[in-house]
Amino acid sequence: MTSSRISRIIATGSYLPERVMLNADLEAMVETTDAWIQERTGIKQRHIIADDQVTSDLAVAAAKQAIARAGLTPNDIDLVLVATTTPDKIFPSTATIVQRELGITNSCPAFDLQAVCTGFVYALSVADQFIKTGMVKRTLVIGAESLSRITNWSDRSNCILWGDGAGAVILEAVAQQDGQPVKSGIIATHIHADGQYEQLLHVPSGPSRVAQTDDVAERTMTMKGNEVFKVAVNTLSRIATETLAKNQIDASELDWLVPHQANLRIIKATGKKLGLDDSQVVVTVDQHGNTSSASIPLALDQAITDGRIRRGQLMLLEAFGGGFTWGSALIRY
Repeated sequence: MTSSRISRIIATGSYLPERVMLNADLEAMVETTDAWIQERTGIKQRHIIADDQVTSDLAVAAAKQAIARAGLTPNDIDLVLVATTTPDKIFPSTATIVQRELGITNSCPAFDLQAVCTGFVYALSVADQFIKTGMVKRTLVIGAESLSRITNWSDRSNCILWGDGAGAVILEAVAQQDGQPVKSGIIATHIHADGQYEQLLHVPSGPSRVAQTDDVAERTMTMKGNEVFKVAVNTLSRIATETLAKNQIDASELDWLVPHQANLRIIKATGKKLGLDDSQVVVTVDQHGNTSSASIPLALDQAITDGRIRRGQLMLLEAFGGGFTWGSALIRY
């Protein structure tokens, strides 16, 4: 029997900015109410980046926590991946800035990956391939966002959703005997995209557009919420079914669902379709809002550090984001 390499999560970390914005604060900014926001989204509060912070600051803080918990030094990392929609600069990549700030001097590759809310799952899938092919031994995978910087705070249907933060995981290569069940590690990832839905959720402007304007709406997120909601619910159900079927696993075998934290109604609908009890679904959207690529690693870190998710348990990570993009990761923690 031969052995191969699989990716095992050895540590997680997270960081949330100090400033907390309550729904009551939004009531003073736009025509909305705390009750309406909670009823429609499940969100009670979100964290907002400080004026003197940038996305890399959040990413570095989460990464430092993960590295410390793993008992590693920065130069033990062989690859840095940062999933973000809100990079510090057009270039260089936020990942290279994080690499520098962490003191990683071993010249390992570092790059950003942009798939909006599915970004962390995409990055996890890419990191897993690097490990499986033997190119690296340990990867640092971060989801980090400063969504408040691209939020139109006068758009009452949109500004209530977003929050800032960062989450990180460290993956390490472990030997796996071929044909044997995975005792701990990433079993499979599945990622998809369909660009025809671009206009339903996007930021209209970008550095390559000639017709740049000073219009706030051109530089901030716009979303057709009802249409996005319908596609998201159906797509997340489909990716969950696909993941379980392709890996010959029944939904009853799942211990945890760790979904992208976009909307409590979407999260509950997905859990219900999988036949999971509410107690098996990790929910942080009420405290964090939608933090895009940071939402899954933030939720994962919280559930691991508070002792809910334990070694040997089976969890499904899934996300849906602008593009549209969507994906999943089936992991035996």
